[in-house]
Amino acid sequence: MNMSDKSLQETYAPNMACFGCGPANEKGLHVRSFVNGNEVVAEWKASPEYEAFPGMLNGGIIGALLDCHCNWAAAWHLMKTSAADKPPCTVTADYAIKLLRPTPTDETIKLAARVVESSADRAVVEGELIAHDKVTATCRGTFVAVRPGHPAYHRW
Repeated sequence: MNMSDKSLQETYAPNMACFGCGPANEKGLHVRSFVNGNEVVAEWKASPEYEAFPGMLNGGIIGALLDCHCNWAAAWHLMKTSAADKPPCTVTADYAIKLLRPTPTDETIKLAARVVESSADRAVVEGELIAHDKVTATCRGTFVAVRPGHPAYHRW
C-alpha cells in the first residue's frame, strides 16, 4: 500500500460526502481504503476530538471506521466478481462491532477487511481495527448493492 496512491474512495467516489469515508467531507474521518491481495487495508490517525477520554478512541468512531472500510471491501469485491468497471453503490444491511480492548490514539491505526461470503448483490465482510499491533475491535457485516430508487443509488 502506497499512501500517495489514490484510495478506492478517491478513485471511485471523489465527491462523496460520507462522514467516515467521503473525500469531499471536510469534517469527516477520511478513511482511505486500498486493495492488498484479497484484503482491503487502511491506515488512519486519530486526533483528540475523536477520543472517548485522553489517549483512547471513541467507540462510535471505531464503528464508523469499520463500517465504512468494510463497505468498501464489499463494493470492491462485488465489482471484481461481476467484472464491472466501477463498484456498485453499497449500503450496510447489518453489522456488529466487538470492542475487545481500548484503542490507543498515539499511533497510526490499521484497518483490514476481507469478504467471507458473497452473492451477486451482497457481501459479508469481516474486519478488524489494529493499534500497537493488537486487534482492538472487530466487525462482521452484510453490505448490499442498491438498485435504482434507493436513496443511496448513484451516491458515488
